[in-house]
Amino acid sequence: MAKALFFDIDGTLVSFGTHSIPQSTIDALIAAHNNGHKIFISTGRPKVIINNLSQIQSLGIIDGYITMNGAYCFVGDKVIYKSPIPQDEVLELGNFCNNDQYACIFVAEHEISICHPNHLVQQIFYDYLHVDPIPVKTLEEAAQKEIFQITPFITDEQEMEIHHAIPNCEIGRWHPAFADITAIGNTKQKGIDEIIKYFDIKLEDTMSFGDGGNDISMLRHAAIGVAMGNAKDEVKAVADYVTTSVDEDGIKNALQHFGII
Repeated sequence: MAKALFFDIDGTLVSFGTHSIPQSTIDALIAAHNNGHKIFISTGRPKVIINNLSQIQSLGIIDGYITMNGAYCFVGDKVIYKSPIPQDEVLELGNFCNNDQYACIFVAEHEISICHPNHLVQQIFYDYLHVDPIPVKTLEEAAQKEIFQITPFITDEQEMEIHHAIPNCEIGRWHPAFADITAIGNTKQKGIDEIIKYFDIKLEDTMSFGDGGNDISMLRHAAIGVAMGNAKDEVKAVADYVTTSVDEDGIKNALQHFGII
């Protein structure tokens, strides 16, 4: 039976060490696709900063994308699901960050901007994740369009301060320095549901692969959830199977284990 395979990007498909996709992963994805399985990306990144998948995008083996942790899903040029954050809560969160000048990224449908960029943005997004420099805007400029994801560089404690003021938002975190915020109900689990509805695929025919906290919902939801060997312990704890790390042929080994390739 053909499967729908959902892959996180950073730390799952792409190595944090080399910032590229291991050749064993590329070969495994090609083999899986050739065997009739569908391949989907499931990431916290918005489309505008998915800049590290060219090795497989050029092969035409990606069947669809879940982006912004489920808030924006598309297949080819067709958007199959999108859900913006309520405008009043965009402003509430933006003002919270403005007051103490916390760095905060705002993602619209086709644009990304940042308020108060700081050393954490430089270290994590530019140096570590190799994201191109994000245009700087004021909150007023950023909030002129529908916002689908907000990434404030705040601690867990600061997150608790603002949590009550954004009741219609979902807060996820895969890095201690920042949170990813979407409209409530938007998680990678939601993204899986939208994709399989569009392709008429049964949930029992799904597999998901991830390494971070924002992957937990899809690892639990898919029929088989695979955690990478480099995943955090809380991620491994919810998985059905733990493979080796991204740099140790983790994707290839998992797909072979389950007979996908």
